[in-house]
Amino acid sequence: MALIYYAESIKALADYPTAPLVAPRPDDKPAALPLSAVHEALATWFEANARDLPWRAAECTPWGVLVSEIMLQQTPVVRVLPVWEEWLRRWPEPADLAREPAGEAVRAWGRLGYPRRALRLHAAAVAIGANHEGKVPGTYPELLELPGVGSYTAAAVAAFAFGRRETVVDTNIRRVHARLFSGAALPSQSLNAAEMRLAAQTLPDDVGSSVRWNASVMELGALVCTARSPKCRECPVSGSCAWLAAGEPPPTYTPKGQSWHGTDRQVRGAVMAVLRAAESPVAPELLQRAAADLGFEPAGSEFRWPPCTGSTLPRSSWSAHWRGC
Repeated sequence: MALIYYAESIKALADYPTAPLVAPRPDDKPAALPLSAVHEALATWFEANARDLPWRAAECTPWGVLVSEIMLQQTPVVRVLPVWEEWLRRWPEPADLAREPAGEAVRAWGRLGYPRRALRLHAAAVAIGANHEGKVPGTYPELLELPGVGSYTAAAVAAFAFGRRETVVDTNIRRVHARLFSGAALPSQSLNAAEMRLAAQTLPDDVGSSVRWNASVMELGALVCTARSPKCRECPVSGSCAWLAAGEPPPTYTPKGQSWHGTDRQVRGAVMAVLRAAESPVAPELLQRAAADLGFEPAGSEFRWPPCTGSTLPRSSWSAHWRGC
């Protein structure tokens, strides 16, 4: 299976003490692999275990890669897949999206969350048409100039779609690096320069090997070296893991997930659901009116609206309810 891989570029950093790249192991444990062997072991594991994702396929266009990168920000793969596929079916090139009103991008975004990403992706499509003859630019600086594209996304697209050597540092890679090389259960709570330097030190010099390394470490973090329940017996480089060698010390902090229930994010999601379902403009006063009592509450299918009331509304009746108000 032909695959394309993620990567991210970094800027030059001030000197930091070099972290050991291979952790010492007790004599009764398997000998740690040299870094080049760690690279090879992970590349072999990735080839056999990588998920078959459409934006990794050789035939995926740079536009498809860019769309996937924006959608995957803080959103699980399983939720992104159907929306990405429909998006590329409807808008296979940036110009196709740019011709549509921005509101159509938001409507097609569905329930992926953070709908401003849809607006920024639409703006990026317009900019690609205006400044790059309708083609996604292939260099980090050019990508960074697109609306809604930050350092990570610019570098990831440059490598994933155009095969450039960059250094990726996402959440999964930070966690693998922390355990494998630094002996910590979790990385620091925020990305720091020492982590970036370690990532640069461990990146292979060869372009092809570097993108395979980035992809394999990301996948290892997603499937094996997970935050809560790492599957160390399935890890192809467990013999070189500094965290295992240290006796699996516990994390120094407890990660806090983002709350949703009862927050403004929940309310915004509910409002967006109503607006997406509407076939005509929704009057503001309707969003402030208590829901009609339809006389039934099917278990597991109701939706509380407005969030500040005790009223419920079956999901299948959202749009009909609002059109009938």
